[in-house]
Amino acid sequence: MKRLALLLALAASSFTTLGATLPTGADNFYKSDTVTVERVTFKNQYHMEVVGNLVRPKAASNATASAAVIVGHPMGAVKEQSSMLYAQKLAEQGFVTLAIDLPFWGESDGEPRNLVAPEMYSEAFSAAVDYLGTRDFIDRTRIGVLGVCGSGSFAISAAKMDPRLRAIATVSMYDMGDVTRNGLGQSVSLEQRKAMLAKAAEQRYTEFTTGKGIFLDYLPTQLPADADPVTREFWAFYRTPRGIAIPKGRTLETTQNRMLTSEVRFVNFYPFNDIETISPRPMLFIAGSEAHSLEFSQKAYALAGQPKALHVVPGAGHVDLYDRADVIPFDKLTRFFVANLSAD
Repeated sequence: MKRLALLLALAASSFTTLGATLPTGADNFYKSDTVTVERVTFKNQYHMEVVGNLVRPKAASNATASAAVIVGHPMGAVKEQSSMLYAQKLAEQGFVTLAIDLPFWGESDGEPRNLVAPEMYSEAFSAAVDYLGTRDFIDRTRIGVLGVCGSGSFAISAAKMDPRLRAIATVSMYDMGDVTRNGLGQSVSLEQRKAMLAKAAEQRYTEFTTGKGIFLDYLPTQLPADADPVTREFWAFYRTPRGIAIPKGRTLETTQNRMLTSEVRFVNFYPFNDIETISPRPMLFIAGSEAHSLEFSQKAYALAGQPKALHVVPGAGHVDLYDRADVIPFDKLTRFFVANLSAD
């Protein structure tokens, strides 16, 4: 606890030094007084333990089977970052929600930590359906999914294979495959991609002989003066008291960061291929008008079958929709899940 307090103090100091202020409405660590939160565990098909927070309305009756929504966290984050805010807000509207830690992240199983494993990420959503669908208080025909940032693409990948996911929503979605192959705005050339793959392949020799992974320093603890706007946006959430959440056994330096030799697995990840086969199950894509990631929601919307909707939040950036409760369109999400997970 003393170490965590020190890290938070250092982050707060850095935050103040940069002259930044907490965005209005930012409430990542929101605590609702009308829901209960229970830590639950269940196995995926790899026999790995997935850990989640089961959130239930206090007014819910066990006599009536409820609709449920699985909530996935941003890429490199944990369930306490963004997804628990969404899980509680939806539970306040009557849904049972399950915010999960993806394998290799947070409290869920998986070694080495912070491993990129898109197939296992997608499997975690189906394993969450297995768990929810075998609870007496859940109507297994009324289970939906909400993926924030990278989990939007993992949820779509899962939904293509698992028709039990009856309604699919994404917020500030990242296509982790596309951004790894091509960069934001198609800014990475084929030659640059090949150079990245060559570096990662060569680096595997070092990791194999030493037994230690070499982590990329995506988000340093101190923000460089020449940091680009996207890095600044993520840093202002993950490296400040606004959004810091450090899992057991991790440090501030290792949260978010991944090994290049692991990251390249995303090159073979194509979540939008065959996205139209999810139809006629409904899809909702939510993104900010100023988000650097808007292109991914727009592309998914263009490729998806009907019914589908794209909701662009005016003036919002990518990370704004992680935790700014005054900007996030919770009403839009509520109407979507109520309409599509209602009892017939």
